[in-house]
Amino acid sequence: MAVNIIDELEWREAINQQTDAEGLRELTNEKAVSLYCGVDPTGDSMHIGHLIPFMVLKRFQLAGHRPVILIGGATGTIGDPSGRQSERSLQTLEQIQENVDALTAQMKKLFVTEGDNQIRLVNNYDWTHKINVIEFLRDFGKNFSINTMLAKDVVSSRLESGISFTEFSYQILQSLDYLHLYKHEDVQLQIGGSDQWGNITSGLDLIRKKEGPEAKAFGLTIPLMLKADGTKFGKTAGGAIWLDPNKTTPFEFYQFWANTDDRDVVKYLKYFTFLSKEQIEELAEKVQTEPHKREAQKALAEEMTKFVHGEEMLEQAKRITAALFTGDIKSLSADEIEQGFKEMPTYESTLETKNIVDWLVEIGIEPSKRQAREDITKGAISMNGERVTDLELEVTPSLAIGGRFIIIRKGKKNYSLVKLSQ
Repeated sequence: MAVNIIDELEWREAINQQTDAEGLRELTNEKAVSLYCGVDPTGDSMHIGHLIPFMVLKRFQLAGHRPVILIGGATGTIGDPSGRQSERSLQTLEQIQENVDALTAQMKKLFVTEGDNQIRLVNNYDWTHKINVIEFLRDFGKNFSINTMLAKDVVSSRLESGISFTEFSYQILQSLDYLHLYKHEDVQLQIGGSDQWGNITSGLDLIRKKEGPEAKAFGLTIPLMLKADGTKFGKTAGGAIWLDPNKTTPFEFYQFWANTDDRDVVKYLKYFTFLSKEQIEELAEKVQTEPHKREAQKALAEEMTKFVHGEEMLEQAKRITAALFTGDIKSLSADEIEQGFKEMPTYESTLETKNIVDWLVEIGIEPSKRQAREDITKGAISMNGERVTDLELEVTPSLAIGGRFIIIRKGKKNYSLVKLSQ
């Protein structure tokens, strides 16, 4: 391994805290290290905030190390109190299993899970459900000091608003995970977001109590990601940016990255892409010298969309983007129009033949026939990318793209999606 993975992470500013920086650097120089990161199945898809620690896991994989992804089938039934001011609502076991299956499929799509350099997927339900309450209290509870647990930020921040014994015990379950993986999968490093520091150090304490003080185990956290304006990364007015294409379309996903602020784009290139240091430094230079070209944002959007959705969906997102920019709507398929115009004003129309003036008023795009005639006469109305100038034009079902959509543009930028009702 030519470049030590820790040096790589430091350059990418992807390290927040380490339990033993020198020891971990030595270990990663000596051998291919097994490490893990976990995600709880609180939903049926991850969002881009979840990706942050897993991109670090992927970097370890590319550097020749041996990552393990833990899906929390057990911890997901309890609820992690980290970063929350109130108790989570408990989900049914059936719902949790559905979420486990969905997240497992997502992980398999994102990461190599076959061959020599595979990422291993594990579920903590497999070893946790076998422990009875007496074993839990005698063999594990005895190793945790209430005083120490209360002092952890994740618990102390909740003492005023209240925390149940269930969520209070979460750090014991996560510690059990690290102990199990240390003993059975040779895992020596846990990574996680900065809010996981307390849980990670609890796991290290348990390993040393059970396996001896010389046990070589380490913890590393990744910085909290904030945008330059101080708001939380990954959230938009429309909500979270999901990895599931049914929740956030590949076009919306692409646009999210393409619209990154100049102040954030280099940081995101370092965090999220596998571009080289030289490539990122070249793009950083262009942010300073040619910001109007937005080359760094385009590179970021392309790399992330390709990573999460694949080359075909990336090309589709680029086609939609280009069509919206040039007005060449007819080049798009009905499915692409559905993606690209998802957030735009939408109107319904029947499959009858109508005069253009009457039709625009009937569906609600124009307030009156007088205004419709004026806009058409002035050349302000375009249909499917072509300007309408004929007041006698008949709108027929055959004009609909894919038999489903007609796109009306009023002025330079005001697009509307008209859906033909079947």
